[in-house]
Amino acid sequence: MILLVSLIGQLVNTAGITKAFNGMLESAQIRAARALLNWSQNDLARSSGVGSATVKRVELSQGAAKGNVSTFAKIKRAFERAGIRFIDADASGGIGVRLETTPTKGRRKRRA
Repeated sequence: MILLVSLIGQLVNTAGITKAFNGMLESAQIRAARALLNWSQNDLARSSGVGSATVKRVELSQGAAKGNVSTFAKIKRAFERAGIRFIDADASGGIGVRLETTPTKGRRKRRA
């Protein structure tokens, strides 16, 4: 069974069954988080255990990132270990990312 994240933030499997999915990432958030950490796509791939081709594909999409739910869970965990916090859209503004002021374990600088 393949799971996909739809544009409206629901988890959809190939049987057509939907479930609520909280924590949907947008490709812009992934790119912004990498920029805050000064990570390359390869750095993110290594830190998350996701293939570099997958990271590139995910970042090319516009709006809600499309792909396997487990892939996004790995990416989100890698960023959170490095000090990134994801911000949902609310009445005061749109989506975003924030870097903690105190670096956490797993954060590293990009190699030159």
